[in-house]
Amino acid sequence: MKIYIVGSVGSGKTTLARKIASKLEVPHFETDNFVWTRNPVGADIRNEVEVRDQLLQNAIALDNWVIEGVHMDWTDAGLKEADHIIFLDIPIRKRLQRIIIRYIRQLLRIEKANYRPTFTIFCRMFKWNKYFEEQMKPEFLKKFKKYPHKVHHFISAEETEEWLHDMRKG
Repeated sequence: MKIYIVGSVGSGKTTLARKIASKLEVPHFETDNFVWTRNPVGADIRNEVEVRDQLLQNAIALDNWVIEGVHMDWTDAGLKEADHIIFLDIPIRKRLQRIIIRYIRQLLRIEKANYRPTFTIFCRMFKWNKYFEEQMKPEFLKKFKKYPHKVHHFISAEETEEWLHDMRKG
């Protein structure tokens, strides 16, 4: 099973990807980790395009996987190879609430982050969310027209949970 999850910051991509990967016992990849080499003591380092692309190719070459992210310009191969594409189109108000809650949980060290949860990144998440809604979402919807048989477009956590429940039965 190959599942690709797309959505804005705060849409629930990582949470859903972890649930699915655990259920199916398959690897889970975040496209952010193809773009960045994580540095726990300093700033993350942006990978060269060739490294980023090779990391994606290595992931999609596996028999089973869950990939999640919001990157669009270089991830077409993942969308093409996926058995299911999940588009988490959660309302912006709900995503904004989740961003605030996540930031607080990260500061309290209740929730782990792949990055240092700074106030600067917290503020950027609001900008990224707006950019996704206005610029990226329409582009993703165009891309998804190539794959009507495998795109699942969810606008609520309940729809997502229902699909996940149905998948668990199957």
